[in-house]
Amino acid sequence: MKKNVFLPVIALLAVFILSSSKPVQDTVKINNEIQTILYRQKEAWNKGNIEGFMEDYWNSKNLTFQSGNKRLYGWDALLSRYKTNFSGENMGKLDFTDIKIKVMSNSIAYVLGRWKLEFKDSTKQGLFTIIFQRKPEGWKIIHDHSS
Repeated sequence: MKKNVFLPVIALLAVFILSSSKPVQDTVKINNEIQTILYRQKEAWNKGNIEGFMEDYWNSKNLTFQSGNKRLYGWDALLSRYKTNFSGENMGKLDFTDIKIKVMSNSIAYVLGRWKLEFKDSTKQGLFTIIFQRKPEGWKIIHDHSS
């Protein structure tokens, strides 16, 4: 009778993976915290407060933002982009829909969703993927890919 030599290896690997992975403490709490951030961002934008909208982005030169075929590095560069492209009536009214939050660990989560900006005579809309990381000061957006 031939023995299955892989069975002990698979069992040992499964035990290692299960014992080394740290369970997510509270997925519901993390989801609520991230939903609150998205709501806060939307409210700040709709009040014309770009700086308030930016509060939940990681204030670092390592923040990344991608849109179309452009990539920006850094909080200051993103703030400048928003101030150049959106101000006053050019900000429109922002809404987020179709939000899907995936908690990867106690310190990493990502969000898939749709954004929509309504202006007086037009509407722009698209998709986004945002990566959040828990920092000492709380959850921060470390990467934003909006299209």
